[in-house]
Amino acid sequence: MNRGKMVKLGFVTVALLMSDTLMADGDIAKVKPVKEKAWKSKHKFFGFSQIGLRAGDGAKLGDDADIGMDFDRIRLGWKYFSGPLAGKVFLDFAKDGTDKGSVSTPDLIKDAFISYKFDDAFVVKTGVIKTPVGMGFTIPGWNLDVIKRGFDKKLAFERAAGIMLSGRDIGFGNSAKVNGLEMGHERPMKGLGYDLMVSGATGRSGAVKTVKDDNGKIKTNQTNTYMGRLSFDWTQALHTEIGYGVGKGQTDGSGEDYKVLNIGVDSHFDRANVKAEYYNVQNIQGDGDWTMATLALTGTYYVTDVVEGAVKHIIGSEGRHGVDSDVSNTYIGVNYYINPKNNKMDRSSRRKRNQHRMQLNYVVADGDTDTFKGVGAFFKEDAILAQYQFKF
Repeated sequence: MNRGKMVKLGFVTVALLMSDTLMADGDIAKVKPVKEKAWKSKHKFFGFSQIGLRAGDGAKLGDDADIGMDFDRIRLGWKYFSGPLAGKVFLDFAKDGTDKGSVSTPDLIKDAFISYKFDDAFVVKTGVIKTPVGMGFTIPGWNLDVIKRGFDKKLAFERAAGIMLSGRDIGFGNSAKVNGLEMGHERPMKGLGYDLMVSGATGRSGAVKTVKDDNGKIKTNQTNTYMGRLSFDWTQALHTEIGYGVGKGQTDGSGEDYKVLNIGVDSHFDRANVKAEYYNVQNIQGDGDWTMATLALTGTYYVTDVVEGAVKHIIGSEGRHGVDSDVSNTYIGVNYYINPKNNKMDRSSRRKRNQHRMQLNYVVADGDTDTFKGVGAFFKEDAILAQYQFKF
């Protein structure tokens, strides 16, 4: 190295040493590196399986079968959270890989949506999601009081692909957690809530007819459905909601508009829970001469910490092409909780007790069962149902 380069290197070294000395002992402090903003994300993997048995005249078994076996739900899912962002995917392996409802996704995809929470009162969701009309329908399948939802469930629009605006826990001090994935009344709150949704066809509903084209294919994005819900909560003691929706009764846009009005009330009192839900629908499957009204009353009570009694009574009145039919299905059941997570009786804690549960139901069918057509899981004759649920 020549003398010039050595001199320059020496000056640079001395300057660096002096600057460190001044910063350490003088009035000038060292510049501290800027801390990166904390970035967090959370993931949750979950699932459940339901294995069922059925018997009796209403079980619809073959002539050589006395007992039938069902797998109502075999589901796996995951949730993701990062700041205001959230997402959910939920799969049901009891369904197949075809799109029978003109929803743009296979039937085995139950939920697949993302959300952005600007505020508890304003959350934007988009994807395949539960539609906001039908209180009982938005209760998770692993948290049902009796084994079947009932023949009124298919009157809801079910799931669809669309955009939803939501708000929860509005007013009264914002006492509850809102994570952006809400599709119903998942947890006790205080105040108002709302959902507004525009979706594509709702062919997963039993009340909306899926139409194939001349080549036997199901087309998507042929029509839109418009739905809304307004709710009010006062802790676990009261949840009430009213929902309304309208959309074409057939997925290709033909037929009359299918119209749904739903009103629901859910109240929890320590060991007891009561629910009431009403549907009034018009133009089922686009048929201008097919209407129905239903009322479902449900009550449960914990006899012990692990044994719960449950009764659900559903009545329905149908008018179709000059034929009026009045029917009912009554579920009389016992729920047994195996190795429950807790013995608390508040609503939130009771939801956590469903990891291992056995249910036994006797279903009583009554009324004009021969003329009632319906669109859901209606029992025309009495049946015995049993189910074991495993959840994590």
